Amino acid sequence: MTLRSIGFNSAVLALFALVTSLILAITNDMTFERIAESERKAAERALLEIIPLERHDNDLLMDVHPVPEQYWAMLGLKKGGNIHIARDQGDPVAAIIPAVTQDGYSGAISMIIGINFDGTVAGVRVVEHRETPGLGDKIDLKKSDWILGFNGKSLLNPQQSDWKVKKEGGDFDQFTGATITPRAVVNQILKSLQYFENDRERLLTISAANAALEMEQAAQ
Repeated sequence: MTLRSIGFNSAVLALFALVTSLILAITNDMTFERIAESERKAAERALLEIIPLERHDNDLLMDVHPVPEQYWAMLGLKKGGNIHIARDQGDPVAAIIPAVTQDGYSGAISMIIGINFDGTVAGVRVVEHRETPGLGDKIDLKKSDWILGFNGKSLLNPQQSDWKVKKEGGDFDQFTGATITPRAVVNQILKSLQYFENDRERLLTISAANAALEMEQAAQ
C-alpha cells in the first residue's frame, strides 16, 4: 500500500507540474506578445512626435536601415542602431537617427534626431537619461520645451562655430545652474547633422530603391 501511495502521489505531482508548466508557458507567450506590442506602439509614438503622420505615408517602424559602422563613433553608438526613413508617395522626407552622448552630467543621454532631407532638424527627443531632476532633466520635453529650440536648425543656421551654449558664445540657451547637460546635447546634435551630411546621398539611394520596390510589388 505504501509503494502504491508513493507512486500515486508522484504521478499527481508530475501531472500538477506539467499543468503548471503549460499554464506558465501560455501566460508567458500572451504576456510577451502584449509587451512587444506595447513597446512597438511606444516606439511608434516617439517617431511620430518628430515626423507626424501628415508628413509621410510609409511605416516608420518597417523602413529601417542600420547605421554604417564607420559612423557609430560620430553618433555615440557602441552597438550600432537603426535609421528610420520617412517617405511621402515614395519621396524621402526625413531620417530619424539614433544618437547618444556620454557627456551628460550623470552619464549617457540617448536621443532620436529627425533630420529633413534638406538638412534641417525636424525634431529631437531625449529617450533616456539620468540627469538631475529640476536641472538637467529640462532636456526632456515633459519637463521643458527647450528641446524644441533645435527645430529648423541646420549646419548653416547657425554656423557650426555657433553650435554652443550661450555661456560659451554660442546660440543655444543653457539651464540655470546647469550647463553640462545642454552642452552635451548641443554637441551631439551637431555631430548628428555632420553625420547626415556625410551619409545623405547613400540614404537617398536607399530610399529611392525602397520606393521602386514597393511600386513594383504594388503593380504585381
